[in-house]
Amino acid sequence: MIEICAIASGSNGNCYYVGNEMEAVLIDLGISTKQAVQRIAEKGLNLQKIKAVFVSHEHADHVRGVRVFSKRYSIPVYFTAQTYLKLSRRVQPNSPRFFKPGESVTIGSITVHSFLKNHDAVEPCSFRIELNNKHIGVFTDIGEPCENLQQHFTQCQAVFLETNYDEPMLLNGPYPYYLKQRVGSKNGHLSNVQALNLVQEQAGEELGLIFLSHISAENNTPELAMESFGLISDKYDVRLTSRHAPTDVVRID
Repeated sequence: MIEICAIASGSNGNCYYVGNEMEAVLIDLGISTKQAVQRIAEKGLNLQKIKAVFVSHEHADHVRGVRVFSKRYSIPVYFTAQTYLKLSRRVQPNSPRFFKPGESVTIGSITVHSFLKNHDAVEPCSFRIELNNKHIGVFTDIGEPCENLQQHFTQCQAVFLETNYDEPMLLNGPYPYYLKQRVGSKNGHLSNVQALNLVQEQAGEELGLIFLSHISAENNTPELAMESFGLISDKYDVRLTSRHAPTDVVRID
């Protein structure tokens, strides 16, 4: 059985749990170790199953907790070399492990496939996690659906998919012009419409579960994100993530 859970999802911190009966991995750890451990316990997940953390890029909401978590629980953290070097010393774990974009890393019965994505970071990657003959995608912080994303997306049975902003809210919202340009650029974030189009155009036949993820507090609402997916909600199990609390654990046979 596979267990998946968004421990946190949003600009104040991101962390995604994917595991099976034997092992688990975290994708990003952008909340404190204390918060992460509390939320993992709250959902009845087993901290001792976690064998590695994979970091997508160097922004604080994806790395805030990695140093303390790695040291306290002796759990390795995987980075690209450029991402690691971009971090401040107070965030860098003492014994990092490295992968190159496009490489796959096997942790017991779990294989984590990495690929480069479009985002304003030094060497940003996303991940497709393969376990028990299933594929779980963690696809956030993406400016546009590049070919890499499309190829990995097609293979997934479940995805954490960015629906960061609603275009009218971003256009008319409080952000200064330069920041609006950044968010909406090809190296920024996916909008509700972009995410929906990706599903409609690239979903494989086995995709069943979509977690709407990394929803902006200023430029989107959970209601607008869900409304955008209303056209396909009869075909897919569409759920929300939250910056404030973990999602329910979904178990996939």
